[in-house]
Amino acid sequence: MSKNARKPRGKGARGKNAGGPARGQQPRPQAPQAQTATVPSAAATAETIILGQVVSVGELAESLQMPPVDVIKPLMARGVMASINQQIDYDTAAAVAEELGFKVELHVPEVVEQHDRDLRTREERDSDPNAINRPPVVTIMGHVDHGKTKLLDVIRKTDVAEGEAGGITQHIGAYQVEVNGRRITFLDTPGHEAFTAMRARGAKVTDIAILVVAADDGVMPQTREAINHAQAAEVPIIVALNKIDLPQANPERVKQQLTDAGVIPEEYGGDVPLVEISAKEETGIEDLLEMIGLVSDLLELKANPDLNAVGVIVEAEIDRNRGPVATVLVQSGTLQQRDIVVVGATWGKIKAMHDDRARRVRRVLPGGPVEILGLVEAPQAGDYLQVVEDEKTARDLAEVRQRQRRAEAFSETRVVKLDDNYSAEEDASQELRLVIKADVRGSLEAIQGSLQKLNEESDSIGIRVVHADTGAVTESDVMLAQASGGVIIGFGVRPDAAAKRSADTSGVDVRYYNIIYNLVDEVRAAMSGLLKPEFREVTDGYAEVRQVFRLPNREVIAGLYILDGKAARNSKVRVLRSGTVLHDGTVSSLKRFKDDAREVQTGYECGLGVANFNNIEEGDQIEFYHIEEFARSL
Repeated sequence: MSKNARKPRGKGARGKNAGGPARGQQPRPQAPQAQTATVPSAAATAETIILGQVVSVGELAESLQMPPVDVIKPLMARGVMASINQQIDYDTAAAVAEELGFKVELHVPEVVEQHDRDLRTREERDSDPNAINRPPVVTIMGHVDHGKTKLLDVIRKTDVAEGEAGGITQHIGAYQVEVNGRRITFLDTPGHEAFTAMRARGAKVTDIAILVVAADDGVMPQTREAINHAQAAEVPIIVALNKIDLPQANPERVKQQLTDAGVIPEEYGGDVPLVEISAKEETGIEDLLEMIGLVSDLLELKANPDLNAVGVIVEAEIDRNRGPVATVLVQSGTLQQRDIVVVGATWGKIKAMHDDRARRVRRVLPGGPVEILGLVEAPQAGDYLQVVEDEKTARDLAEVRQRQRRAEAFSETRVVKLDDNYSAEEDASQELRLVIKADVRGSLEAIQGSLQKLNEESDSIGIRVVHADTGAVTESDVMLAQASGGVIIGFGVRPDAAAKRSADTSGVDVRYYNIIYNLVDEVRAAMSGLLKPEFREVTDGYAEVRQVFRLPNREVIAGLYILDGKAARNSKVRVLRSGTVLHDGTVSSLKRFKDDAREVQTGYECGLGVANFNNIEEGDQIEFYHIEEFARSL
């Protein structure tokens, strides 16, 4: 094939092949490739290369038999600035290889494929025939000083709050208590940020969210944020109306505020249970625990304790004396001391395990939290823990995931942008999710009203306001937008330093406006961009067959006269006879006299070869057309 590729370079190549059009046509399209640095790719255009989940730029170039610079250029065009030794993920490498004319297959190492199967969804775990009931995992959320830790303190019959600075929770705690013969696992968070941060990493930890609201204070900004975070995670909510014993408590006012915030209590016709309690007086606690049991029974939470353990990291740190320490919530299987585990991109052998009261334990069943020692490095919150067979498997699996994480740093950003075109799966919901922050309440209401009108205008795309409030854009807003796949809209406000840094790191799209009309116009344009594009047929031209030439190799060439428009080499063609379509295909050759032509305009003659079709007769009509993608508008 390389000999044929060199023929077009010679001046006499055309003359030698003039008597044999079939032989002359084949090498000519390859002539431009023969003059570039990518000669090997021409010979391997149809070849299939096998790539791993991560690959270095140099390894990719070697697989393609191309100079590294020819691989780096398309990477740069995609916004991936990677040197020859840096690693890229499979999706990016495959896109580049296919762009250069190769077919690509993914090779997943057996060790990765085997253990990735263990990371099963909750639905799959629940459907396991050997699954048994497991304790529910409950997260306590709400506004600061509304009594979250005090409530947990009463449930645990310990004095957690007294030992913390200012009575405010300073770290994530995971605790398990036994109530009326059944266990409940509680996550006490320093706020909903950690709740959403874990969910942003794909870890669905919580089964039920307890929203603590003070009866004297009502729904506050952090209460609204907690509601939005829980709803975005699609977690059932139970409202604990605390401080009901205070003289200034006004339960009816709070219930109305909750209804306005989208949390409608059952007594108001909604589906959210509400329990009135007083953590200080220890009243209503039994009712709350009973409600948790009822909701968990409806969820039918199950897990198989006989499998290799799989869990999620709730928190992790490096202790000066003990080394890496991680709090794990076991989701399925039974975790035991001396188990060899892979946790995200690190691994280790469990040396010791302690429960929430610092007692040493040797095994933990599904739904139970435990603190483990023995990891090589501290993992990240939201990382999955898996038990593996031996240390070699653990090292290999951790190494693969380390490479994958390094590659992700150079892969294309996969967050939602306001000006993105439709790229979701066919069955994905058509929805633009927004986090809105405004300078004053009046502006916020006006923006929400305008967006509601946009919702009514479109029957294809919906706007979902994940969170709306006044004040600066915060780091919590960025995490919520990242977790929900949304865009942040700031009206008359700017982000704080932490939020700016977080948005830059995560790639979350943050838009700022001072005029409502501009905001509405851009959101309308974004909704149009989210609509699935239409593919329309565009006619390029019509021609009439004036003469038919049959070549020695049985190929048929039609002598055409262009009636209207143009004949293009990259067009599709239809052969029409008496208005009936005989064939719909592609152009195999287009010539003016003996020369290849890119296109032929109206009033000129040309020779046409139709791929895989020779039944052309004089008088047939030829229609040239192509398919174009059009963005839809509302």
